[in-house]
Amino acid sequence: GKLPKNNGIKWRGNSGLQDGADATDVKGGLVGGYYDAGDNTKFNFPMSFAMTMLSWSVGGSQNGSTTNDDHTCWQRPEDMDYKRPTQMITAGADLAGEMAAALAAASIVFKDDAEYSKKLVKGASTVWTFARDGGKRSPYSRGNLFIAPYYNSTGYYDEYLWGSAWMYYATGNSSYLWLATQEGLPRHARALSNNPSQRVLSWDNKSPAAMLLLTRMRVFLNPGYPYEDLLRSYHNATALTMCSFLQEYKTFNWTQGGLIELSQGRPQNLQYVVNAVFLASLYADYLETANLPGWYCGVTFFRTNRLREFATSQMDYILGNNPMKMSYVVGHGKKFPTHVHHRGASIPTNNIKYSCKGGFQWLSSGKPNPHNITGAMVGGPDRFDKYKDVRSNYSYTEPTLAGNAGLVAALVSLTTTAGDGVDKNSIFSAIPPLFPTAPPPPPPWKP
Repeated sequence: GKLPKNNGIKWRGNSGLQDGADATDVKGGLVGGYYDAGDNTKFNFPMSFAMTMLSWSVGGSQNGSTTNDDHTCWQRPEDMDYKRPTQMITAGADLAGEMAAALAAASIVFKDDAEYSKKLVKGASTVWTFARDGGKRSPYSRGNLFIAPYYNSTGYYDEYLWGSAWMYYATGNSSYLWLATQEGLPRHARALSNNPSQRVLSWDNKSPAAMLLLTRMRVFLNPGYPYEDLLRSYHNATALTMCSFLQEYKTFNWTQGGLIELSQGRPQNLQYVVNAVFLASLYADYLETANLPGWYCGVTFFRTNRLREFATSQMDYILGNNPMKMSYVVGHGKKFPTHVHHRGASIPTNNIKYSCKGGFQWLSSGKPNPHNITGAMVGGPDRFDKYKDVRSNYSYTEPTLAGNAGLVAALVSLTTTAGDGVDKNSIFSAIPPLFPTAPPPPPPWKP
């Protein structure tokens, strides 16, 4: 499919050319798409989140398995010769909701190509119908040993919020806005709760992004009744999310070197940090475009530049201003990870086809990767600002599709080459006027 150019995601050659051949009812197979991380699995949940993030800014295996598959083999993608089974879901409101969001967001990106944009909206509507089907409302990963250990979804109401917001922007159909502002959605998603984990945007929690997206609507279009109550709640929650990124509120721990710990003790923190950079930078843009000088945290007023300082300080840390004095984006700066946990990057181009187990010599090799996976952001340092550049330690060295989509979004939001601020109107181009147009002026009065 089409994607914005220069999006920082690398296409991986001729591999997986039989994908989907085992699924008789999949038209045209499943060749193409993206592998998830350093492994060769196509996980659609984080992939569709990555596509939504990119649009906004611009097989499987079991744990402990001994069967040759995407996790247990260390092979180049083009050398895979094991079976790559296709998984079909019969229920999964979260996966379908995220896919609808991705297709709807992309339809806005490609609105100048009317035919393609229409095709994307049609696809979004189809998977949205699946997402909202009362008989299919369970997490897509429930009880699935091929998915749950890697991308276990904790619920689908955040995808309902996220998906309905994007569906409204893509179609202008007010039924989607009505759904997005129904009190049950944020209640079930716990979007308005004061739990710090609800402030962290990730492939599993879309609530902070959905509420920011709907806040954009309140700030610029101000639709009023009957949507205002929930839109105001989303706006307040978004403001509190921004407050949580300020060090003085101690919502999250920070490393001594100045990195916010949004992963709350779990590894691979940087994927969450870049998402926060994007949200903070975008909210600052919204405030400035609406001529608002800042926002309130309780009774304390903060100027917009506090959000800019947060965003740039975190990105500067990722790009090299940190105690390790290294960039966590491969190929950027003089010192960056050279033992990235990634099958294709770690195996040399030597015309030798390594077997499933034969390739493991390159996982355990102490030598730097023969290929730089340029532009890829790795999992990142630990809470002591330490980074172990060891290929087998994926907590530090593995890049992911979802994490790198957040990196692209964050970098786009911080660049000024395309002019400051946001384009107020193009995201709303499908939305009809919310209020009746004023009547024409009366003809000039003649005595």
